Parts: sequence; structure tokens; C-alpha cells
Amino acid sequence: MTCPVLPPKPAARPDRVSLWRYLRLFRQDILSAQPARLYRAWMAEFRTPFFRSYLCNDPALIDLVLSQRPDDFPKSNRIREGLTPLLGRSVFVTNGEEWKRQRRIIDPAFEGGRLRDTFPAMWSAGQAAAARLRGGEMEVEEQMSHAAADVIFRTLFSVPIEDDMAQAVFHEFRAYQRSQPILNLAAFLPLPRWMPRLHRSKTLAAALRIRALITQMTERRAAEIAAGTAPDDLATKIMTMADPVTGVRFSTEEMVDQVAIFFLAGHETSASALAWALYLLALYPQAQERVAAEAASLPDSPDFAQMAHLKFTRDVFRETLRLYPPVPMMVRENRQTEELRGRSVAPGAQIVISPWHVQRHSRIWANPDGFDPDRWSHQETRTCARQAYLPFSSGPRVCTGAGFAMVEGPLLLAQLLRDHRFERIAGHDPVPVAHLTVRAKDGIRLRISRR
Repeated sequence: MTCPVLPPKPAARPDRVSLWRYLRLFRQDILSAQPARLYRAWMAEFRTPFFRSYLCNDPALIDLVLSQRPDDFPKSNRIREGLTPLLGRSVFVTNGEEWKRQRRIIDPAFEGGRLRDTFPAMWSAGQAAAARLRGGEMEVEEQMSHAAADVIFRTLFSVPIEDDMAQAVFHEFRAYQRSQPILNLAAFLPLPRWMPRLHRSKTLAAALRIRALITQMTERRAAEIAAGTAPDDLATKIMTMADPVTGVRFSTEEMVDQVAIFFLAGHETSASALAWALYLLALYPQAQERVAAEAASLPDSPDFAQMAHLKFTRDVFRETLRLYPPVPMMVRENRQTEELRGRSVAPGAQIVISPWHVQRHSRIWANPDGFDPDRWSHQETRTCARQAYLPFSSGPRVCTGAGFAMVEGPLLLAQLLRDHRFERIAGHDPVPVAHLTVRAKDGIRLRISRR
């Protein structure tokens, strides 16, 4: 199936604008601040009075930063400025030995047969999501947020989203992500550590409420572990895992940090991808019917092996992640003088790796803005994917839950499409914007009917 070119590019800004207008655009929405020329450039420089940043779309530069020499390009503290109220010192924002220690504890929870173990919980969450849908017009971003949150709570803490505490965390996260830009103003200014970080009051209040709720859940699980009554889920696995080097386990505060990022990464990103996938399938009924046909082949109580029958559905999800990567930009900082594409880059520069740009890059991908799931069966796409497909990052810092997401996404899509048909509503095409993830400016409204 070859699909025509879509019109989902963010609106291009003029190539030359004042710094303050650019900062305002960044604060409102990082995507609409980007000029069209960045979708064909290999590298671009952006200057502020306090630092320089370099957008790197060249696959060789991406490989250098993320895979070959990741220790020389740690995560930027400027990104952490906006995330600290919620994530503390989670694995998403730390660097160096602290990050390595955290990954040594977390990674084993997602290895081996853990995906097979979590499959029944994912299936149950998908059944619940399909049952919640009603006919008529519906805002699917909210529905997918609910579904993805349900998956996280069932697999992490063995409770469905209907649990009172799970519901409270879910609603607070929705408030948080709508109030928090990817970069807050402190990221652009050389503020000393003792100064306030210029967070919005709504953001701070939501972060405090979320962390209080997660602390209650974590303490409750610690008590269950001590009593020998804890379920064998991801939270128990991580909380009982000792660092093989130091023998130390996560403290309650550290576990709260990690749960916050598990929920943000596993809920926000999955919800974003699922909602955009439903929109794309509504635009292309032919593709939707192919997904529905695969879904119809699933038994009523499938096991993990049945995922092999969802090949096209998986390719739809891959293509959605290419066009609408949930995390649109990653920022690193070089520790020493570097030469990038013949340009000398001083220490402390911001090195921006943007899946949003590189996965739509006109010099890398054929039909870069077109929705074409069948491209993933072609050898040339596999080459592009090795060089310029990074919805889960790449290298040592690749997302621990990437495998989890690539089971969850196709599975939930299949369950939803098996029971329902989704149609575009004329005049309500969504506009992508970036909060903590790529979402639609005014939501994604679709018409839903039973099959």
C-alpha cells in the first residue's frame, strides 16, 4: 500500500526571527518554532546570548553522540531544569556512574521472559479499553491516555486504572503534561543553583501531588514485600533488585523517581503513539481494514506467541512512531571541544538530536511525510531505520521499555480495531504540538462505530 503525502508538518516559522520571539515559540510549542529548512539540513547552529546549540541530523553525528562516545555527550542539565520537579533524579535525567547504577537495577526487570509475563496484563487493559469506547464522536487522546495508564498500573503495580490511587495519579499526570513545556525558561538562562527555576505554579503543584501519590503506592508495596505478600510484577522486581556491583537497592525516594519516569515514559509516550495511529488509520481506511483483518485472526484468549500474527499492525505502529515520535527531541552536552562537520564546537554546547526532524528528513527517507506502513517490508527502509529511526533513542541510553512498547502498541491497536471502526471528522484534523510528548493541539476527535 502506497499512501499519498500527508499534510501534518508543523507550521514553519520564518528563517529569521528575534531571539525573544523564538523563546516564546519554544515555550508555547517547540515544534512550531522550527523552520522548514531543518528537515533537509545535516546540521544547523542556533545561538543565544548564553549558549549555542547544534541540531544534528547527520546519521554519522547521531551515531557519534548516542552510540560511539555517549560518555562525552551526557544529557544536558538544561533539559533537566524543566523535569526535576516531577522526575527528581530518575534514570531519564541522570548521567555517569549514577545513571549506570540505576540501569543495572532497572534493566533486569525488562529482560528475559518479562514481556511474556506482562502480556496477560496488557491484554486485559486492551479489553477494558475496547469496552470503554462508545459510538459517535470521541476524543481519542484521552481514551488512549486512559488505556496506556491502565497498562502501566497493571504491569507495574498489579492494579487496574479503576483503583482509586491509580485514578488519582492518572488525572494528575494529565494536568502536569499540559502545563509543562519541554524546555522551561530556566533552560535558556545562566541561573545560579540557588535561584528559583521559573516553573509554572500549576506545574509545581501537580508534580508535588503526583510524587505524594506515588510515594504512598511505593511505601505500600515495600510493606507487602516485607510481609511476603507482594505480587511478582515490575515494581516488586525493581524494588527487590540489588545493584550487582554495590549490593544496594533503591531507597523509597529513588523508587519514587523511577516510578515517575516509568509512568511518564510508559504512559505518555504510548498514549501519544496510539492516538496518532488511530488518526492515521482513520485517514486511510484501506490500512485500517488490514489491521482489523489481522486482529480478527486472534483467539479470544491469545498468548504472547500470537503477536507474530500482527505483522502489518506492528508496521503501522512503527510508521506512526516515525511520523509522530512521542519524544521529539533529545539534548546532549559536549564535554570537550569537538569538530562536527568541519565546525569547531566549544565545550558546553547543546547537541540536539531530533527524531521529529531526522525521521522526516527529505535526504534520508523516500516520501518522508507520507504514511506508508509497507515501507517497513523494503530493504531500503531497514537501512534508513538503522541510521535515522530513533523513537526510543539509541546506544546505551536506548529506552529500557522499547520492547515493552512494541508489544503494547500493536496489541492495543489490534484489540481496538477488532471491535471498532474509526473515521476522520472533516474539519477536525489535529495539529501536532509538543508538551512533554507530541500531542494534538486541540485533541484528536474521530467518529467511532462498532464493527
